[in-house]
Amino acid sequence: MENHNDGQEKDNNPNEEKPGPSSEISESQAESEDSGMEKIRKYLLQKLKLYDSDSEQESTSVLKELTIDGIVDYIKENPNCKIITMAGAGISTSAGIPDFRSPSSGLYHNLEKYNLPYPQAVFEIDYFMKNPEPFFTLAKQLLPEGFKPTPCHYFIRLLHEKGLLLRHYTQNIDTLERIAGLPTNKLIEAHGTFHTGHCIKCKAPYTLEWMKDKILESVIPKCEQCEKGVVKPDVVFFGEMLPERFHHFSERDFSLADLLIIMGSSLVVQPFAFLVDRVRPSCPRLLINKEKVGMQDRLSRFLGLNQGLMFDSKNSNSGRDVAWLGECDTGCQLLADKLGWGEELKELIKREHERLDAERSIVNNS
Repeated sequence: MENHNDGQEKDNNPNEEKPGPSSEISESQAESEDSGMEKIRKYLLQKLKLYDSDSEQESTSVLKELTIDGIVDYIKENPNCKIITMAGAGISTSAGIPDFRSPSSGLYHNLEKYNLPYPQAVFEIDYFMKNPEPFFTLAKQLLPEGFKPTPCHYFIRLLHEKGLLLRHYTQNIDTLERIAGLPTNKLIEAHGTFHTGHCIKCKAPYTLEWMKDKILESVIPKCEQCEKGVVKPDVVFFGEMLPERFHHFSERDFSLADLLIIMGSSLVVQPFAFLVDRVRPSCPRLLINKEKVGMQDRLSRFLGLNQGLMFDSKNSNSGRDVAWLGECDTGCQLLADKLGWGEELKELIKREHERLDAERSIVNNS
């Protein structure tokens, strides 16, 4: 019998895809998945208080040139520039305070004799509650005893004296910002400080001087009030919440900043590292560091987020990120020189170091 197909041969081809309910469902599912991804992306942006490329009109040339000279021109052209500085251990190493991760000289390396399960355990609150001795051994090297602030610290103070510093955020617990004369209201010690301490049992407060005497004598400081608890410096351990002051000020400061300067940080510890993305897309970001860090990762690119520092990017978020690679002190002095503050910074360092020497001489002779 002849097969009458009325010109519908394609409909009878089993290898040919046919439009129908299943394909309509697939298209609907794809649209739903795209919508779901967009909702997830927007949710993450909202929760992390980040910006994406659609959140604000961005300029492709925030700076005239992506060099330290471009940053200098930007500051000079914005006399009321509100600057936030962020710092890590790299700004204190020239003062003689070792960092944590150097293979031979880092603090973690020098704790091998305590048979820690892993180096970071020395800063975990659960481990500290069981065995505080390794931390207080480490604390001897972290105490701000005899250390002088570095040119980086005094550059930050100079920004304050020029009326340009909105806030300084530091990961360091060495209190060198305080010793350098930075006012408390301009300072956010994100990971806590040795400046104060509290009993872990009764919460009685203690001063740095009280704790320092015990630590230097290799005595674990015990509370004199409850006579049970160990007195722990107000350093934030893994497993503890960051200070409320950090959250309070970071909520508003970064949306107000006109310039962000990051110095001597690896930008790997959260939530501190997230702060670089809380500034507006039009806010330039300068990294002064030995190597490039904090750069955009694959997940951010996958989600379509302009997050992370993008020194070599060709997209719409380019034109604002600058990396100056080298010693932090050298970078800060260079920046001061180019701004016309070089001699002022050198004189400030000289005057303040002489003052610290004189004060310590009086203490030693008393």
